[in-house]
Amino acid sequence: MPAEGPYRWFVYLEIALAVVTFIALCFVVAPYGRHGRAGWGSTVPARVGWIIMESPASLLFLLFYLFGENRAQLVPLVFLALWQVHYVYRAFVYPLLMRAGGRMPVSVMALAIAFNVLNTWVNARWISEYGSYPASWLADPRFLVGVVVFAAGFALNVGSDRILRRLRARGATGYRIPYGGGYRFVSSPNYLGEIVEWTGWAIATWSPAGFAFALYTFANLAPRAMSNHRWYHETFPDYPPTRKALIPWLV
Repeated sequence: MPAEGPYRWFVYLEIALAVVTFIALCFVVAPYGRHGRAGWGSTVPARVGWIIMESPASLLFLLFYLFGENRAQLVPLVFLALWQVHYVYRAFVYPLLMRAGGRMPVSVMALAIAFNVLNTWVNARWISEYGSYPASWLADPRFLVGVVVFAAGFALNVGSDRILRRLRARGATGYRIPYGGGYRFVSSPNYLGEIVEWTGWAIATWSPAGFAFALYTFANLAPRAMSNHRWYHETFPDYPPTRKALIPWLV
């Protein structure tokens, strides 16, 4: 990590935010999706909220990346492509596939935007400026393992989203128990997939930026997965009793 300048302090800030976020979400469930409730101020349509809060992670990453001296090198370009695969899906494809009707508090959207600005800067600057990735990195075991883990997580994430969408017929409302895919084992395989993805990113980049993001992803999504698991059991008396919250056969 650069010994001078503000960069390392932004990495430390993201790690600190992970700790604060994990503690806070163990006591307060973020009020969107199935946990949506009044009392959190103005709201916007969930589809609009997702696009606004996630698009900076794609667009600003590209902008920050282009300021780096290593922006034209092969390995940084591969990392740019991996990042965009996830965030083009998350910011622009996923919201358009959502069923209309849900709403999201503006406060939740604003917090997500703030984090995405920080996280994109930390990761983009490392990839195209501060990190050192010769072409030989493509054959490094850390890169190879990390990309495989990233791809597996992305596939689990997208596949789990698809199962959830297909639970509802067009125009239907309410929630049902999902089955198949990762839902055979855990209540939130979409969250597990995203945690696995960014763990793979951390391994492939072997960077403090990647570690900070993977840590924050776990801190943000693990408590949410536990809340979802409790909600399913409280809502559906016939919910599969052997299904875990986040980690198959364990938690």
